[in-house]
Amino acid sequence: MDFVLKAKIRLGISACNFGGKFRYNRVGWDRVEALGREKNEYSWTPVCPEVLAGLGVPRLPARLSGGSGDDLWAGTAKMKNRMGRDISEAVKTASMDCLDALRRADVDAFLFMEGSPTCGIYRTTLKDKRFGKPPGVFGSLLLKERLFLIPAVDLECPWKWWDHTRRLHAFVWLKKLTIKSKKDLYEVWHMLKFMCQEIDRPLSDEIGQSLAAFPGKLVSPGLEVWRDHVLGLLRRPSTLKRIESVMSKYYAHYRKTFGLKTLDVPAPLARAGKVAFVAELTRLERKAAQQGYLFAGRPVVYRPGR
Repeated sequence: MDFVLKAKIRLGISACNFGGKFRYNRVGWDRVEALGREKNEYSWTPVCPEVLAGLGVPRLPARLSGGSGDDLWAGTAKMKNRMGRDISEAVKTASMDCLDALRRADVDAFLFMEGSPTCGIYRTTLKDKRFGKPPGVFGSLLLKERLFLIPAVDLECPWKWWDHTRRLHAFVWLKKLTIKSKKDLYEVWHMLKFMCQEIDRPLSDEIGQSLAAFPGKLVSPGLEVWRDHVLGLLRRPSTLKRIESVMSKYYAHYRKTFGLKTLDVPAPLARAGKVAFVAELTRLERKAAQQGYLFAGRPVVYRPGR
């Protein structure tokens, strides 16, 4: 079985993080530039539901009233601007239009503006770091899609981006993979289980144990339920402490396995230390891939087709 992605991963992104000054106060960031040449390994589709809703730039800030974005879609909450104007229907329509655009672009992941009452997933306000009433209006739709979700600000955090990309590659690979037999299924799980165990060991063990109940001839509904469980686990947010631990473990493993002469990189504690650490770890991973080795820390690699 080939554990390689040959096509560019298609990413959706909140447009205010793609260089557009689309925020209510005419602010925007080109966070993709932080990736350097790596940004060319992806195809990007920026969207902004609030601008598409006709709210303009600049515009009055908005907030969710009476519940979350989920509640708004259920008809029990509203989205209002600072003057109290109900903009719920306009934002709902624009959110659906943006989702349609992402589907037409065949995106597999979305980098969202956390803290936005529209695009936020886990927070819908930036003020005083309060969570607000998550998810946002558009965020509610994104959570229901088969998408890998990443806070756009993590583009500027090398160690978080390292963790996102290795799980993203596995997510997209599994999402598109044709599994023909129980043997294929066991081979898939053998490569992905270590990454899943890092995220949630008890749930990972349950997913692995469920393979025993599969019939010899795979039945599509059961297979897709299993696939969705694994995809859901792969896209679950991680913690910085866990990422640091995983990085250190695999860095040591690469060095020991290959006996490579590498820089003596200190443990990733301070920010500067993490940047250097990720750069060195990435170098080792590329070295491993060039030699035809795939490890549990990054079981799926991207190699563009010629």
